[in-house]
Amino acid sequence: MTSLDGFSHVRLEGDVLRIAIATADNGTSLDFDGVSQGTTALQALAAGTLAARSVLLIGEGANFCAGGNVRAFAAAENRGEFVDYLARTLHDFVRAIDATEIPVVAAVQGWAAGAGMSLVCASDVSIGGPSTKLRPAYPSIGYTPDGGMSWTLPRIVGIAKAREILLTDAIIGGDEAVRLGILSRLVGDDEIREEALRVARTLAAGPTAAYAGIKRLLAQSGQRSLSEQLDAETASISAAAAGPTGREGVDAFVEKRRADFAAGQ
Repeated sequence: MTSLDGFSHVRLEGDVLRIAIATADNGTSLDFDGVSQGTTALQALAAGTLAARSVLLIGEGANFCAGGNVRAFAAAENRGEFVDYLARTLHDFVRAIDATEIPVVAAVQGWAAGAGMSLVCASDVSIGGPSTKLRPAYPSIGYTPDGGMSWTLPRIVGIAKAREILLTDAIIGGDEAVRLGILSRLVGDDEIREEALRVARTLAAGPTAAYAGIKRLLAQSGQRSLSEQLDAETASISAAAAGPTGREGVDAFVEKRRADFAAGQ
């Protein structure tokens, strides 16, 4: 099994894989040690050499992630090559998140700007607060999006709204982000991390195999007709019924007890 010894930004909290994508250093800009370590851990999950049942993305500081380190961009000898390297590193992480079959939860306190907003859009469940603010931030420095935002945002808010948000570099408050579907819901600002961890733990205790099936169905629905999706749903639900997760869920319901989905998974 893969060990997380030596990883400063990634750790297991029970069945929850916690990844810090930003720290208080450099104004809570995206931390590429955290991104690289997160990619390695998620790839180990996919390979079966690391065991976890949910993922929690956090920022260790006042913000979830304030975006890229613009001062580092400015100091680079070759800005194009430097940003190309950073984008490729971030995109390895986004691909690993996208390939992760277990639920991914984001604790979105403070600002989620630039790549931070991209990672919110890439998450399955995102918890914010009244003071949470999101902003693409790319146009303000003359850049275009990375982190998958030009792909995920239109699928969340629609293409017309995505154009407006990106072109105007809109600042989106917590309430509006929930209305648009970018954030899942709001709690008190001082409760965001605790609630996100609670959600991650709840999901970790849930039917992991069913979650994987749900995520696959949702990911593939955009490329299928309704009839094709119905066939995929038939195959998925019948496989779930025959598997240990589905058997435990149904048996627990009939026996009027709490399902133990972790057993045998």
